[in-house]
Amino acid sequence: MTYRGRFAPSPTGPLHAGSLVSALASFLDARAHRGSWIVRIEDVDTPRTVPGAADEILATLAHFGMHSDAPPLWQSARGDAYQAAFERLQATGLVYPCGCTRREIADSLVQAHARHATLAYPGTCRHGLNGRPARAWRLRVPDGDAARLSFTDRWQGPQTQDLATEVGDFALKRADGLWAYQLAVVVDDADAGITHVVRGADLLDSTARQIYLQHCLGEPTPAYLHVPVVSNDAGEKLSKQTGAAPLDRHAPLDALAQAARHLGLDVSADSLDSLDTFYSTATAEWAKRFIGQ
Repeated sequence: MTYRGRFAPSPTGPLHAGSLVSALASFLDARAHRGSWIVRIEDVDTPRTVPGAADEILATLAHFGMHSDAPPLWQSARGDAYQAAFERLQATGLVYPCGCTRREIADSLVQAHARHATLAYPGTCRHGLNGRPARAWRLRVPDGDAARLSFTDRWQGPQTQDLATEVGDFALKRADGLWAYQLAVVVDDADAGITHVVRGADLLDSTARQIYLQHCLGEPTPAYLHVPVVSNDAGEKLSKQTGAAPLDRHAPLDALAQAARHLGLDVSADSLDSLDTFYSTATAEWAKRFIGQ
């Protein structure tokens, strides 16, 4: 198998220390496997896209010595691929329209929580819209034992999620007409031949849904590795919403060393005299930890 990995930032602002950890981990895993690494701009959620952010991200990655091994991919240009996959799923009978508003879904989840029930989408529209217009389109998940999906994460270890009780039927196309992240990422990974996904642990909860979608579409399942997220002083995940500062392009080695230490890599001061030396040392450390070399 030819290794193919990716880094998939959302262009909602500049890269910060948290996103650098994910970028570095995916880059090192590709280099340690002597594989290829591509960048995918995840701009399917167009209302959150900041003009110029994608170009800023690509320029920052280049300053930090991370270059895509193929031209970057853009989700906003892949609507036809998502539509084709959606129609394939429709043909299986697993897709149905949903007329629920966000408020209705939120209220039903509050009521379920009050009854000590699950917080999954309750399947209100599974058997029809009851005269309401379609707002979104959902993928039906299995019930019972078939809903329990297990996988082993290369960092986090064995994982199991019950799609029926923990998630429920999830959206493939949103009420605003945009494609949902879960469908887009599965189609993109399959079409790009991605064999290994390395990303932040904040996306671990999405993995079972993506594996289920892969099964429904007859696509292979990549190996997954979810790295610990970086937190701010308040214990919140570091993000643009929690005030993460943009990376300083003038001091890439300092930021890379900090990211490497967050990943548990032993990066000595001697490796910080150049980007080439840093990546040589960090790649060797990553290989020892994650692929036994």
